[in-house]
Amino acid sequence: MQMRLRYLLRAAAAGCLCLLLLSGCGLPRVSAEQRLFLELSTTLLDSYVLPKQDFAGEPVGGLSAITYDPRADLLYALSDSREHPRFYTLRPAIQADRIQAVTVAAVTQFKDAAGNPLGSLDPEGMALTPRGSLIVSSEVSPNSDAPFLGEFDLATGQLQTQFRIPERYQSDAAADSPQTKGAQTNLSLEALTINTAPGTAGYIEPFRLFVGTEGPLLQDLDESPDIPFKNRVLHYLIGQDQSTLISEHWYPMTESPLGAVLNGLSELLVLDQGGHFLALERAFGLQGFSIKLYQLASGGATDVSAIATLKGDITGINPIRKQLLLDLSALDLTLENSEGMTLGPRLQDGSQSLLIVSDDNFDERQQTQFLLFRLAGLS
Repeated sequence: MQMRLRYLLRAAAAGCLCLLLLSGCGLPRVSAEQRLFLELSTTLLDSYVLPKQDFAGEPVGGLSAITYDPRADLLYALSDSREHPRFYTLRPAIQADRIQAVTVAAVTQFKDAAGNPLGSLDPEGMALTPRGSLIVSSEVSPNSDAPFLGEFDLATGQLQTQFRIPERYQSDAAADSPQTKGAQTNLSLEALTINTAPGTAGYIEPFRLFVGTEGPLLQDLDESPDIPFKNRVLHYLIGQDQSTLISEHWYPMTESPLGAVLNGLSELLVLDQGGHFLALERAFGLQGFSIKLYQLASGGATDVSAIATLKGDITGINPIRKQLLLDLSALDLTLENSEGMTLGPRLQDGSQSLLIVSDDNFDERQQTQFLLFRLAGLS
């Protein structure tokens, strides 16, 4: 009995020692901030430049958004031509974790609800819905004083529904007074993504739509250049016959690089049902393009839909949290004007691929560049 007691005491002491060791410097400490994020990593696998070409009598270019259809193994790419807004159907050939080719298969012009050509868009964001349609966002165009958000038929390109955008996004400029509020020209609804519950039919189950501004609303713009931009992300619930604006959140932009003349949020991408996203930030200046990929955690972010301005000190308002995932400047390649991002097909080892595309601005000096990444850590 005494021998057994001594054995138990020794075992207990050893257990206490193990606990002390495990709680010490032997294991890395994980902060509460780090636990907000998924354990993701990215690896560049390949880059591919789409050859300059015409299709259906017009140049292929200006690709500002892409979305992948896994059922058909197709990409839909948005062209931000203001004169003839359209989207392309692309066939990607990804083999052995390399982009062998990207082929233009079709082009579809956007039309209004009556079926007439729609020439009043500056389309920037696009996502494929589970009900066979495309949701498209547009910046402020020359023919409007507010951005646009609408749903189009995938087969015909015809407008099905136009969603309401809060009045605070509309310009108050008049003939005798300058603009003091609303979305800025070329800096409005740029980033767009949707979140669907797994296995839903789309028509029965609603889905969530997130759309973010490239830059701050004018009423949110701080005069000091040392204060990073405070963008906004709208969150909608989209049902079969209705749409509801659920909330709005503050997206904190990273401070502009030295000498940058452009710095904005280019794209958002839903990762899961837990409020995790990817965000693509793009800056341009004397040193060329600076592209950074962030992971976002939206849980706990304050709803700012009732807050008129985000200027100045906004202590007590929680922004969307973000963590740098990849600075593309560290890659051994020349960066282009990256604007579109989508989860692509599964790779050979079953891991998830990530595709990023650049907008060549219909400029012969720029390229339409596809980047293929392995996104590890996403189930």
